[in-house]
Amino acid sequence: MIKIISFIVKFFGRASEAHPANTESSLAVGLSAPIFLLFGDKKVSGRVKRISAAIPHAAVCKLASVTFALLLNTQFSSAQNTTIGNKGKETAGGLHKVMIIPFEPKLYNSEIDYLVNKETKLTGKEIKFKFRDGINEQLFKAFKNTKYGVVDLMEDTAKYKKDMIGIYSNLNYEYVKVPDQENYKPPQKDKGEKQVEKGQIKVETTNDVRFMNAKISNAKLVPMLYGKYKTDVFIFVNQLDIKAAMSSTEFAGTGNEYRKIVVHYTVYTYDAKEINSGIAEQEFPADLNDPNKIINKYFSKVAETINARVVKALTPGK
Repeated sequence: MIKIISFIVKFFGRASEAHPANTESSLAVGLSAPIFLLFGDKKVSGRVKRISAAIPHAAVCKLASVTFALLLNTQFSSAQNTTIGNKGKETAGGLHKVMIIPFEPKLYNSEIDYLVNKETKLTGKEIKFKFRDGINEQLFKAFKNTKYGVVDLMEDTAKYKKDMIGIYSNLNYEYVKVPDQENYKPPQKDKGEKQVEKGQIKVETTNDVRFMNAKISNAKLVPMLYGKYKTDVFIFVNQLDIKAAMSSTEFAGTGNEYRKIVVHYTVYTYDAKEINSGIAEQEFPADLNDPNKIINKYFSKVAETINARVVKALTPGK
């Protein structure tokens, strides 16, 4: 395989000899990182770095594209072989193994951060990270309690950073009608509905409740992750909304207002089949501003709801 990479590097190097080299280190680093992921060998990635040092900067885009494609196809091939050998079987011990993918930071909508900051002195960035980590943590606990294996990408953000970037780059989001959980069918985008474009939701106004659904744009993504982590179920936390005080239902008659947690999510199996999606909601008191208490007492209930739906979807003859 290193001969293939070397050939690609030399090919682009010869093609660019007519142009003076601007041999910035960014190319070498950019190439060595995916090669390290591919081979798991620092010596190999180091060899690629030294080879790439001779490449003109003008070849960066083409070479990076070829390298990423090679990485994805190689990982997919390995994952596909593993999938074929275990098709129809569950993971070790007869249990599923779940991967929990956190929501992208841009898909965090909170109306209570000012009050949380006022009480805790946490910055906006710290509050967002705490809630982002918190929902994953509670999902981790819920699935562990179900005796599933779990890989939480928020457990070590430095370790899983490249995976998260790769996952996000292969997702599209659609704002669609919330499906009926009693008779679940994957939601379909209606005519006139728009995807998220440049960070803005463009959708016709209707009275239907809608949620942010994740659609995989590259069919090789999930099989590749399955091959790498042996996870056969993928929980995409797509968006987190924390809504400010409203008239109460759960706390009716107490004189208290409530807030609402809304988690948008999508669940895929290792063959990229969408088995569940929608929103999970939970009310909590309007005077509660401690993130730890919100996470432990109320995010936990959201996680239990999602866990129950996934278990139901994975149960034969449900």
